[in-house]
Amino acid sequence: MLSRTIQLYKKAYRGLSVNSWYLCLVMFINRSGTMVIPFMTIYCTQKLHFTVEQTGIIMGLFGLGSLLGAFIGGKVTDKYGFYYVQVFALLVGGLLFILLGLQKTFVSVGIFSFILSVCNDAFRPANSTAVAHYSTDQNRTRSNSLNRLAVNLGWAFGGFLGGTLAHIDYHLLFWVDGCTNIAAGLLLLRLLPISKITKAARSALEIAAGASAYRDRVYLIFIGLLILYATCFFQIFTMQPLFYKTEWHFSEQFIGGLMGINGLLVVLFEMIIVHNLDGKRHPLRFIYIGILLVGAGFVLLTLLPAAYYSALIILLFITLGEMLSMPFMNSFWIMRTNANNRGEYAALYSMGWSAASIMSPIIGGQVITYVSFAVLWWITGAICLGASTGMVLLYRFNIKKTVVVPIEETVF
Repeated sequence: MLSRTIQLYKKAYRGLSVNSWYLCLVMFINRSGTMVIPFMTIYCTQKLHFTVEQTGIIMGLFGLGSLLGAFIGGKVTDKYGFYYVQVFALLVGGLLFILLGLQKTFVSVGIFSFILSVCNDAFRPANSTAVAHYSTDQNRTRSNSLNRLAVNLGWAFGGFLGGTLAHIDYHLLFWVDGCTNIAAGLLLLRLLPISKITKAARSALEIAAGASAYRDRVYLIFIGLLILYATCFFQIFTMQPLFYKTEWHFSEQFIGGLMGINGLLVVLFEMIIVHNLDGKRHPLRFIYIGILLVGAGFVLLTLLPAAYYSALIILLFITLGEMLSMPFMNSFWIMRTNANNRGEYAALYSMGWSAASIMSPIIGGQVITYVSFAVLWWITGAICLGASTGMVLLYRFNIKKTVVVPIEETVF
């Protein structure tokens, strides 16, 4: 039994390029330092003594910067290549984290938060393009899952370390976050030197630009549905912990443990699931099942009793839905790209998630304030049902009628 399990994991990870593993390592180091933003609201209110309203504005500036950064990152990636954008975003972003920790006034913190977010999120479309570049048609979904594995591992490690550092001195968060960014940038320069891809980059610039993502009707519909889903999904980081604390009276340790289990399940099982499903059906067919499972998980918050086992059942539904939907979402947008427009498609994809991250706490907070948690969970379930239905219709009336053009290998 053990031997069979080991073989299963070997097959899941076999065939991925060395450069994909290098990118995974860079992402892990980068995400291991992700500790400023999760603790930013506490830092602003408790240490800088900003009002809750001012803190909300600061977090809103992070969201706006994220949108702009993803847009700029995609444009620059298509023009100059993913390599320079990643290195610039990591190195400069690291310095900006350190500088942000030195700011004391509301205005200066707001300005640096916005600039930092623009720089930091320019990395995402470039990194997504790099993952596509270093993979093949056969292992592209698994390569994206490997990147997600690094993100989840780094997030778990960074969250734990961040909590410890915050207890000692909040300013350590900014230094560690900044230094891990810089370390990731230097590691990228060391492991994946530009000399290996410079020649290919130049030849790519001689090719005519690909079709714009902003004129791809099917893709725009997909992004709209993604925003609906992501707005619901982000409730697990915003309003669900508050629900567990105030309504079900769970401790912070248990709530944090649930988030840790979510990341651990993704790390342990996502690659296995993707390996067994990839290529058997169109990505949209797995995506709509995943969205349904996430919606069902939120609805169960109104149906199950306030108990630890209920929270674990709900976690399993949401995590399984996440593992079915997100890797194949990456596969879907990459399928519609070529070497010259992949950055723009990646940018629009990142912008969809950024928009949802802004909308999610606002919508959740308003519903809770003026109605109730129960209504929020039913609304969330209904939105997921609508997004899932939209994915089904998108597949039936658009994707099945179109001939998929083979993906060009990106060359920069």
